[in-house]
Amino acid sequence: MTKKSDGKLLAQNKKASHDYFIEDTYECGLVLTGTEIKSLRLGRSNIGDAFATIRNGEAFIHNMHISPFEQGNRHNPSDPTRARKLLLKKVQIAKLIGHVKRDGYTLVPLKVYIRNGYAKLLIGLGRGKKQYDKRESDAKRDAQRDIQRALREKQKVAR
Repeated sequence: MTKKSDGKLLAQNKKASHDYFIEDTYECGLVLTGTEIKSLRLGRSNIGDAFATIRNGEAFIHNMHISPFEQGNRHNPSDPTRARKLLLKKVQIAKLIGHVKRDGYTLVPLKVYIRNGYAKLLIGLGRGKKQYDKRESDAKRDAQRDIQRALREKQKVAR
């Protein structure tokens, strides 16, 4: 039996690390229709405004935009931002319920990708950053960038 290779990254939420401290991540499957997975494979998705919730012991992602497939049939969903069910184990859902009930924690979608032929969503357990935390992380990133730039310049001079 041959293992299928991991596919490309389909969508990424770059603002998540800026707005939240990501403390833990979970990989979960997505319940999609046939035309949604075709559109997803073409890279026509956006998780920038998406968020995840847990209702009645089931996890859902809201506001994840998957554009309708152009060559779709009558089963093509009409609402591109409908709530989609996430596939997690009961133990993981119970753990997430415990964390989300605490103040300041939320489920943030981080990446959508294909693994072994199945669409996967990486969600993170995030705690919101304050404005001064964002400034501090920006300053650290800028300092790291300056250090890398100086090292590259030093290597160029040494040659």
